[in-house]
Amino acid sequence: MILAERAAWLEAEATIARERAASSCTDALIARLKLEIEKLRREFYGTGSERKARLLDQLEMQEELEADATEDELAAEAATQKATVGSFERKRPARKPFPDHLPRERVIVAAPESCPCCGSPRLVKLGEDISETLEVKMIQTVRERFSCRACEAGSPPPAPFHVIPRGHAGPNLLAMVLFEKLGQHQPLNRQSECYVREGIDLPLSTLADHVGAYAAALRPLHVLLERHVMAVDHLHGDDTPVPIPAKGKTDTGRTWVYVRDDRPFGGAYPPAVLLQTSRDRSGDHPQRHLTHFAGIPQADAFAGYNRLLAPGRQPGPIVEALCWAHARRKFFELADIAANRRRERDAAPISPIAFEAVTRIDALFDIEREINGVGADQRRAVRQERSAPLIAELEAWMREHRARLFRHAPVAQAMDYMLRRGDSFTRFLDDGRVCLTNNAAERTLRGIALGRKAWLFAGSDRGAERAAVIYRLIGTARLNDIDLQAWLADVLARIADTPQNRLYDLLPWNWHAARKSGSLAA
Repeated sequence: MILAERAAWLEAEATIARERAASSCTDALIARLKLEIEKLRREFYGTGSERKARLLDQLEMQEELEADATEDELAAEAATQKATVGSFERKRPARKPFPDHLPRERVIVAAPESCPCCGSPRLVKLGEDISETLEVKMIQTVRERFSCRACEAGSPPPAPFHVIPRGHAGPNLLAMVLFEKLGQHQPLNRQSECYVREGIDLPLSTLADHVGAYAAALRPLHVLLERHVMAVDHLHGDDTPVPIPAKGKTDTGRTWVYVRDDRPFGGAYPPAVLLQTSRDRSGDHPQRHLTHFAGIPQADAFAGYNRLLAPGRQPGPIVEALCWAHARRKFFELADIAANRRRERDAAPISPIAFEAVTRIDALFDIEREINGVGADQRRAVRQERSAPLIAELEAWMREHRARLFRHAPVAQAMDYMLRRGDSFTRFLDDGRVCLTNNAAERTLRGIALGRKAWLFAGSDRGAERAAVIYRLIGTARLNDIDLQAWLADVLARIADTPQNRLYDLLPWNWHAARKSGSLAA
């Protein structure tokens, strides 16, 4: 009965996966046809700002839906291997042959010296099987077919591995497409146009397939990175807006980042990044992300974190540490001389009080630069000796001037931001692991802020989630100072043959250490 129940459950799961893949394929087909209709209307009626905006929307939607369809198709294939339900096969356009002018490199698989069936050396060549893989250059894998004169058995060598089943793209090409899309902020439709100019037919739908297959292939690494980031008691956190289309409008979604970086206090653990996405900026999201975290999250004074500070929280308490860069920025905007010169003539002059506050805060930053990278105990000792008196003087100075200011004055609001949260701003004095700023998280979000100018918005919730997962890999690789594209290509080529208990070897810092020691082939 247990075996029967298990078989029925696997069959139901496979059926659901197959239906989900079919639905995603239909959505992608509809998006492709809508895009073709919009292109024809543009050619017939001409270009208009509103029609151009709809065309861009359709491009983004098709890209995300094609990637969703590929990801669901791979999930359906994995599910049907465990059940008796027929596998789902997505209908794809006929693949065009690669142009003859592309340079080709022939890789010949060595023929066997004897028949694998009977061991006889009497082999006769029957022909060749050629598989073409599109990399930075074309690679032809030649598999010579032989027949045994003794037992008439054939011995064809195995076909080369491709990340995408029945695909033709090699790991180097996939890594380059992904790096250009999210590392260099080059949308897929622009990449497709570049390939067309080189005589290579790689339409938008095909490139979107590549992105979806890549995200599905690397999901085991995402889990390992999440465990690594959350296995610590000090995190940097921040968020940035990411527009996501909705019915008749655009929602301002959010990408949340959590960074583990022990380098400022000489920690031995490698840095890593974790990104999550949501439709809004509700406080429920950081509460869900940090469910199993206990320690010190360093972020801005976002009210959504307040529920994490409740006493008696499980699995442990959370103590808030705020960012001095956020506090300094409020004064700097009022004391920016260069920006003031660019303003209109009747603009208000710079605030001397804000200028004095920036000067005093910069003295703290000078001390932090001197002790960056030393041990936590040494950092705490230096801060108690040199930074604590400066902060006491800063607080007394602000309270003195605050009493003379109107409560709605901009510089008064900047002072209140710090004075009302004094304990959280001075947390770094008692703990050498806490940084003065939250810039580690802001540097990670810089790539999303730059890319948002090119790709405008995430085409769907799943598209935003997929982008966040890949940005997680990109951010972690950059923090560990490794060749991002080389790492992506090597991981794609090796992850299918890597046992589950050896996946840690593919994480950026382990991969870099193995390559540096020479144990990993270049």
